[in-house]
Amino acid sequence: MTDLDLFADPVDLTAALIDIESPSFHEGEIADAVEKQLRALEHATVQRFGNTVVARTDFGCAQRVVLAGHIDTVPLADNTPHRIEGDTLYGCGAVDMKSGMACYLHAFARLAEPGKSAYDLTLIAYEAEEVSSEHNGLYHLERDHPELLAGDIALLGEPSGGIVEAGCQGTIRVFVDAHGTRAHSARSWLGQNAAHMLAGPLTRIAEYEPRTVTIDGCEYREGLNVVGLDGFVATNTIPDAARLIVNFRYAPDRTVEEAKAHLEQVLQLDDELTLTYDDIAPGALPGLGDPVAAGLVEAVGGNFRAKFGWTDVARFSSLGVPAVNFGPGDPGFAHKPDEQCPVEQIREVAAQLMQYLSAKEKEA
Repeated sequence: MTDLDLFADPVDLTAALIDIESPSFHEGEIADAVEKQLRALEHATVQRFGNTVVARTDFGCAQRVVLAGHIDTVPLADNTPHRIEGDTLYGCGAVDMKSGMACYLHAFARLAEPGKSAYDLTLIAYEAEEVSSEHNGLYHLERDHPELLAGDIALLGEPSGGIVEAGCQGTIRVFVDAHGTRAHSARSWLGQNAAHMLAGPLTRIAEYEPRTVTIDGCEYREGLNVVGLDGFVATNTIPDAARLIVNFRYAPDRTVEEAKAHLEQVLQLDDELTLTYDDIAPGALPGLGDPVAAGLVEAVGGNFRAKFGWTDVARFSSLGVPAVNFGPGDPGFAHKPDEQCPVEQIREVAAQLMQYLSAKEKEA
């Protein structure tokens, strides 16, 4: 088993985590290494569920902060072990999200002693984020042990460029299906073109004007788009079936039911078309008006913005826990063979996290 040093420079800890290869469904070794070091902390209570590890302090503080991050990566692309070139760390997970996990593990280890932190802390290192949600370790905790997700705020170590990205937008994916009658294109009047039947909703989507919503100072931009088209039989054949795949990204001030109702109102489907919901995920409100969240924004110099993509912060929001994304690295490098993160940004996020959580800083 690889030994980790949670008290090391967060850059070195990131490098060590990268070198423990952990594509989804192969997180056993990294979970073992994380669990071993967390159990060595005298004042932390540690539990393990599959390859998800949860550590908590219980010093009787008035508030609790949850630090959560996934330990799996996408499949390797000949990008382990790590390498450092100049001021940049390369390797699978350098951005998504072993650098964020390193910062969180480092902060938890240093502050898991009486009087060190202004808050009680929960550290969640979970498996299978990069695959379907049925395998997601945080989903399993939400379902089976929601009390372990409880807190006054949750931080998710997804890459955000060292800026607080608050909340997240919700997402709905639907299929719009048309069924016609197949015919030879030379005698098209003998058939009914299923692709043409989709012209109405396709036009309405193309003409849709998405709204922009500001919540807690964060600007969310909605979007309704066709992301897939299908309806081909042959170049001389009228298609008897056709499908639009539509994705609606909606601001977190809408509930799932409100978002569904709005989508159906825009599509205006007649009886000849069928609508199937393929995927639905709620948004998460930013919650930056909460004093605990405001302290984090202050620690990072007042830099925050909305999160447009969906992340696991929504799982916390559904339980009434304000949640933000906060981690080093440009998310544009996530999942790429040349995945990379500036080393100084890792150290900066770790320092800001310590400043935010430290009891000494609060007293000053």
